[in-house]
Amino acid sequence: MTMWTHEMFGVEKPIIALLHLDALPGDPGYCGSMDTVLDHARRDLIALQNGGVDGILFANEFSLPYQPVADIAVISAMAYIIGDLRELIRVPFGVNVVKNPIATIDLAAATGAKFGRSCFSGAYMGEYGLYTSNSGEAVRHRKALGIQDMKLLFKVNPEADCYLVQRDIQVVARSIMFGGFADGLCVSGSAAGNEPDDKILEDVYQVARPRQVPVFCNTGCRHENVREKLRHCDGVCMGSAFKKDGVFNGRVDEERVRSFMEIVRDIRAGL
Repeated sequence: MTMWTHEMFGVEKPIIALLHLDALPGDPGYCGSMDTVLDHARRDLIALQNGGVDGILFANEFSLPYQPVADIAVISAMAYIIGDLRELIRVPFGVNVVKNPIATIDLAAATGAKFGRSCFSGAYMGEYGLYTSNSGEAVRHRKALGIQDMKLLFKVNPEADCYLVQRDIQVVARSIMFGGFADGLCVSGSAAGNEPDDKILEDVYQVARPRQVPVFCNTGCRHENVREKLRHCDGVCMGSAFKKDGVFNGRVDEERVRSFMEIVRDIRAGL
C-alpha cells in the first residue's frame, strides 16, 4: 500500500521545509512592518523551492513567547501572508500555529493547506506552563469545516515540553493512532534544532509502519545526520539547517537547501 505522503509529494521520504515567519503583529519582536515580514517570507519561499524541497510548512516560529491561545492578529497575519504568496507556491504546503491546534485547522481551511502540524493530543508541562490538548475537538473541528482530506501531523513528543506522566513512547504512539485519526507522527528532540534520539525515532517507526502512518523526524535533521535519520522515518520536517550557517534566526540559504536535497536524492536512489 502506498502512503499518502507519496501521493501528495510524489516522492519517497519527503522533505518538508519549515518557513519560519518573522514575529507578527502583537508579538514582542514584531518589526512594525508587514511589508518587511512578507518580503522575508517571499525570499525564503523562493529559496526553499529553488533548492528543491518537497513541501513547505508555514509556522509562526518567532511569535515568542508562545501563547496557549494565539492572538487573532497573529492568525490573520499568517493567512494574509500565505494568501499573498499563494501563486508562488509550487509544492504542497501546510500550516502550524504554534501550540494552537484549533487555530492551525482554521488556518488550513482558510488557505487551502494540505496538512497541519500541531500538538493535537497529550498533556504536557514546560516553560510555558501546562498544556492540555483535545484531539476529539480537533478531529471534529476538521470535519465541521469540511476539510477531512487535510492531513493532521501529531507531535508525539513536543520539543521543549514533557508529558505530565512519562509513558513508554510506543504506548504513546499506539494511543495517538487509536481510531485512525492521526495522519502522521512527528518525533522531536529536546528543543527546536535538536535531533531526536535514534532509538526513540525507531521505536515510533516500528509501531507506525504496520499501520501505514508516516513518521517524521521533526527537529534536528542536518546534512551530517540525514542518512541515519531517514533510516528510521518516512520523512523530515526541518528549518534551521536550511538557514545561513544553520542559525535558527537566520534567513534561508538556497545553496544549503540545494546541497541537502542532493544528499536526499542520493538516498532515494538507493531505496
